[in-house]
Amino acid sequence: MAAMLKRTPLFNLHLELGAKMIPFAGYQMPVQYTKGIIHEHLHCRSQAGFFDISHMGQYLIEGDDAASELEQLTPSDITGLKPGQQKYTVLTNDNGGVIDDIIVTRGMSGLMIIVNAACKSKDFAHLKNHLSSRCHLKELSDHSLFALQGPAAAVVMRKFSPQASELFFMQSFEAEIGGIQCSISRSGYTGEDGFEISVSNHCAEQLARLLLAEAEVEPIGLGARDTLRLEAGLCLYGHELTESITPVEAGLQWVFKKGHCKFPGADKIRHQLQQGPDRIRTGLLVDGKIPVREGSVVVNDEDIVIGQVTSGSFSPSLGRPIALALLNRNSASLGNRLYARVRDKPVSVTVAPLPFIPHRYHRLKKS
Repeated sequence: MAAMLKRTPLFNLHLELGAKMIPFAGYQMPVQYTKGIIHEHLHCRSQAGFFDISHMGQYLIEGDDAASELEQLTPSDITGLKPGQQKYTVLTNDNGGVIDDIIVTRGMSGLMIIVNAACKSKDFAHLKNHLSSRCHLKELSDHSLFALQGPAAAVVMRKFSPQASELFFMQSFEAEIGGIQCSISRSGYTGEDGFEISVSNHCAEQLARLLLAEAEVEPIGLGARDTLRLEAGLCLYGHELTESITPVEAGLQWVFKKGHCKFPGADKIRHQLQQGPDRIRTGLLVDGKIPVREGSVVVNDEDIVIGQVTSGSFSPSLGRPIALALLNRNSASLGNRLYARVRDKPVSVTVAPLPFIPHRYHRLKKS
């Protein structure tokens, strides 16, 4: 089985760094390094973490109609993107569910799209089937993707590319780091300020070693990546987002373009926007030390099932377990005391605002 798994260009470097490798989305990926998940998590929150996210898919859509055609597959404003701007959005199905959540960047040569690793094949097929012959879709399998996240990320980036450190959240440009050509965006999946860097595979290890040589930077595995995104209250595909969960239920109302109604599932989604969905994504603070995991049923004080946990783990920053859940709207009021069933025992939880940890994105201040 392991022989069938793919490897990123940093596979040998991960082993050199003492990574524990696990199967993930068809790849051998580092879940943690020698100092452990909690150390890696807190290091990213206090300094800077380096993530190999090369398992994720990178696509390029070229053609004069690329933006307008992609906009017909998402509820977001794609045509309004200016060169160097990014947008988080979702690909929806005819029932309003989410095929995948993606990042779209307007580049000099077209639209760059980053998709989730486990969704690469179905996303490519979906785009290929729905984009016309006026658009050219290309998978950038010859490129790796890294993330540099944390409060010291900008300090590190400034040493190599002063221009990159001047980017604001969800902005991107082409630049060089140590003489290596890259595409750099100010974005990430931790709630921290940081950058994502796309680079050719043949330069990947050279660039990774360059960044990891900085005193502030340590490698971070999938384990801490998940606890960081959970604290930041960010959706994970397959958990808070699926083909049966709409973006409205997931709390992503902010991705919608006003007046846009020509995308798959628009009727159901617009109805939910107007009337409110029957269920919504919420945060849960867990009392005690027992973690509440994905799939745990949530009940009210009358033992009536009112939802289900979609993600759950220990929060290193808060020192307690936390979770995300999809709950009946009437039971999702902030401060509401509920119970999650863990091994048939009730664990007390409280509905909490999201994110659990404030975002620290470097945003452009509106005048």
